[in-house]
Amino acid sequence: MAKLKIHSENILPIIKKWLYTDRDIFLRELVSNASDALNKLKTIACDEKLSIDTESFAVDVTFDKEAKTLKISDNGIGMSADEVETYIAQIAFSGAEEFVKHYKSDKEEDQIIGHFGLGFYSAFMVADKVEVETLSYKEGAKAAHFTSDGSIEYTLEEGAKESRGTTITLHINDDDFLNDRILQDTLLKYCRFLGFPLTFNGTRLNNKEPLFHRAPSECTDQDYKDFYKTLYPLDPDPIFWIHLNIDYPFNLKGILYFPKIDRSTSLDKSQIQLFCHRIFVSDNLSDLLPDFLTILKGAIESGDIPLNVSRSNLQMDRTVRQIASHISKKVADRLRTLSTQDREAYIKIWPDIENILKLGALQDEKFFERIEDLLIWKTTKGEWTNIKDYLERAKEAKILYTNDEKAHALTLFEERDEEVLILRSHLDSPLMSHIERKHTPAQCLRIDAELSDTLIDTSKEKTLLDEEGKTLATKMAEFFKGQLASDEALTVSAKSLKSEKTPALILVDEGTRRLREYMNLTQQQLGEGYPEKREFVINTNNPLTQKIYDLKDSKPELAQALAVQLHQMTLLAQRELDPQMIPELMASINQTVSSLL
Repeated sequence: MAKLKIHSENILPIIKKWLYTDRDIFLRELVSNASDALNKLKTIACDEKLSIDTESFAVDVTFDKEAKTLKISDNGIGMSADEVETYIAQIAFSGAEEFVKHYKSDKEEDQIIGHFGLGFYSAFMVADKVEVETLSYKEGAKAAHFTSDGSIEYTLEEGAKESRGTTITLHINDDDFLNDRILQDTLLKYCRFLGFPLTFNGTRLNNKEPLFHRAPSECTDQDYKDFYKTLYPLDPDPIFWIHLNIDYPFNLKGILYFPKIDRSTSLDKSQIQLFCHRIFVSDNLSDLLPDFLTILKGAIESGDIPLNVSRSNLQMDRTVRQIASHISKKVADRLRTLSTQDREAYIKIWPDIENILKLGALQDEKFFERIEDLLIWKTTKGEWTNIKDYLERAKEAKILYTNDEKAHALTLFEERDEEVLILRSHLDSPLMSHIERKHTPAQCLRIDAELSDTLIDTSKEKTLLDEEGKTLATKMAEFFKGQLASDEALTVSAKSLKSEKTPALILVDEGTRRLREYMNLTQQQLGEGYPEKREFVINTNNPLTQKIYDLKDSKPELAQALAVQLHQMTLLAQRELDPQMIPELMASINQTVSSLL
């Protein structure tokens, strides 16, 4: 059986041009390798009880603009000529993997980042020549000097380095990286939390420890806010945060923040920063979070999250799904703690978190179950409630709501001391449908969806029959229907409401309206001829409707105009009037008033 032949001259151009999305990653890879070299020596010194001053460990980056050179130096484990041949000259040979086999440690700080192979060759994205000067920590070791121009040829000879460690010199050919500020910003981007002192041209860059390496009990609110500002300097203070410290079934530390949302906030791109042993790896973590939690910001650190070979994107596996589920649970737990410990504070932040939680409730069944009683609405009594508590107080298995706390129909319910939820979110309509399914046989009804018997004053119903066998209520309904004959789908009825203040109501079928709201939400249109079920309810107990009806014989034209205007004004009050009809309504009112003066 023949074997595939892979030639390094074909691999190198791929590594140099296509392996990494961002060219500045070369600095991350080379500093990561330097950090690994220090960690390796630290582990060996401990295991073999070597007298090495680990407190002096450091990574130094030096830039010489005139010479167009960039040097990354460490005083770590170093390499012999044979090790250079093995770990650098053989592309993609994993030195880190081999080292771990010999020196296994359960301590997180002893773990190594990755492969001293592909990472090293990222240097050729910006350099046309790379030199490696290295001296092993082993007694009697000889220095080695490796030089490569990125082709398949290289030189390896005895070097002149006298101190333990490795110095990599890049001869830069990319003008973008012949800039002090860009190099410093790149180092801060990837290495601000490096576990060893990091200097750039003699200036220390990594003075701050990552807060997620401290126990939550050791962190104050101000510590969390300051760390957030470190990550997002221009953002306002976050609303709340979650400190993660997980060691089973995967290892993960981090702090996630729920940010203050404004119009500039991106809701479709993850902004959480992933670190691997203190090195920034990626912020492309959309698969690590449920869609509704991509709003979260912060930083997490884990060596268990699978990345592609360039360490830029997640690879979906069981661990990633477990982490996503765990983060969702932790968000719910944190919200419950906030709600329980300080209800007023929870209500205060509710406008900032409302839509995210409602979206999560609609997208994720487990999340809905965890936070159902944390979903709250303000009532017309000025109090906040969840659905469970509302149903326990309700006289019937009905959840009454309004989208307008100043709706004229509310008078009917306020006088009856009935509690009505005030819905403000565009997600409330689909959420009501979801809640109905969970609380069958309860119904969610907007206050203009139907007319409850409790709102009708039966003692004042116009039920007496005349010589034609019709009641006054029937006649009033027929009169108004006659004036509104152009709206064939409209039904008209006359009822004696307990409140005299409301002259009329438009009842809109709950199912029809929800379908319409869903179509609007998804930017779709109802098909032509779809029935809009509406009922115009005349309050026979109201002086205005009685007066309009009384004018039908003496001033029929005026009665007709007032009947049409009452219908349109009722539509307007309930936000059911087509905005294009408003000028026509105003002109009609103006004409009617003018005729009476």
